[in-house]
Amino acid sequence: MNINAIREQFPILHQEINGHPLVYLDSAASSQKPRSVIDAVRNYYELDHANVHRGVHSLGSRATDAYEGAREKVAKFINAPSPEQIVFTRGTTTALNLVASSYARSVCREGDEIVITPMEHHSNLIPWQQVAKATGATLKYIPLQPDGTITIADAETVITPNTKIVSVTYVSNVLGCVNPIKELAAIAHRNGAVMVVDGAQSTPHMKVDVQDLDVDFYALSGHKMCGPTGIGALYGRRQLLENMEPIEYGGEMIDFVELYDSTWKDVPYRFEGGTPIIAGAVGLGAAIDFLEEIGMDAVDEHARQLTNYALDVLSNIGGLSIYGPRENRTGLVTFNLDDVHPHDVATVLDTKGIAIRAGHHCCQPLMRWLNVSATARASFYIYNTTDEIDQLADALNQTKEFFGYGIE
Repeated sequence: MNINAIREQFPILHQEINGHPLVYLDSAASSQKPRSVIDAVRNYYELDHANVHRGVHSLGSRATDAYEGAREKVAKFINAPSPEQIVFTRGTTTALNLVASSYARSVCREGDEIVITPMEHHSNLIPWQQVAKATGATLKYIPLQPDGTITIADAETVITPNTKIVSVTYVSNVLGCVNPIKELAAIAHRNGAVMVVDGAQSTPHMKVDVQDLDVDFYALSGHKMCGPTGIGALYGRRQLLENMEPIEYGGEMIDFVELYDSTWKDVPYRFEGGTPIIAGAVGLGAAIDFLEEIGMDAVDEHARQLTNYALDVLSNIGGLSIYGPRENRTGLVTFNLDDVHPHDVATVLDTKGIAIRAGHHCCQPLMRWLNVSATARASFYIYNTTDEIDQLADALNQTKEFFGYGIE
């Protein structure tokens, strides 16, 4: 994996911020875009733009081919059985809300259980809170171990024959831990529940096989995997998707419309009412081409190597607390520095051209479990280097000096 060659393909990286070369360590929030993705979106607008599934003219046909071609690429990328089981959405949040609003509300009743974990992003927590309130179901949590991980033994205890849904993030956006999704899916299925996966942080970094994982729903976002913002996808088992009702109504999702009733198209189109996110899908398809050319095994190895290197280097900084497990984690390191507020840490680092995330990371229950109000987070992707992690460490030591804690 030639990191220098990869970096050359990302125009945004070749600039200075506050007089320093940009060190972008915030890819867990949103990754940068290679030139091939930018070109694909521009070419679509310059040459092929038209609405899809409607016009019989050439532009309409080309746009439709590009849009449906992107659906095929997503299906292949996560090894879905067919493109028809891929629903384009605005991102992971929309995909999870679709499952919660359409599927979960129709199957959950009082006495049923929905099982998640305290590490979930708000987009995989609040929808289930709302389903529980609307249906009378009980929301339950697999407890966290001291390092923030979950155990199969605890999952076996919490998931019961009353459980209808288990929904867990594949990779935590705060702790970086890789959760045992395949094992959780087996437990869920033994108890008659469906397995939902938040794949926002896993899909950019590792090879995903929804058939091998044996999950029922899998949500992903394009903007975290080199694609444009505003595009994502939901994979679902065909039988489950076919029994789900749409939650948005309008053009293109219908089969027949009468004055007092309507019928819906087959999946996935019943869930894609109105003009879809065509340019976003085209860009997502180009992002998948880009990642597959590198190879997801190489992407995975690079992310884990950077994460391990960062854990080693940052652990040598006195007064710096790192959250999450030491092993089996990828893509990010979340930390706090002495009594310096994470926002202050991020502000000082920005003056040195280093971009990190600071805040609660849309995980307020997890912050309370960690007994902090916020954390700083450095996250890595295919264009990051160990030299950049060294720069981060140097800047953190300088931040300690700036706030009067000295260098230890």
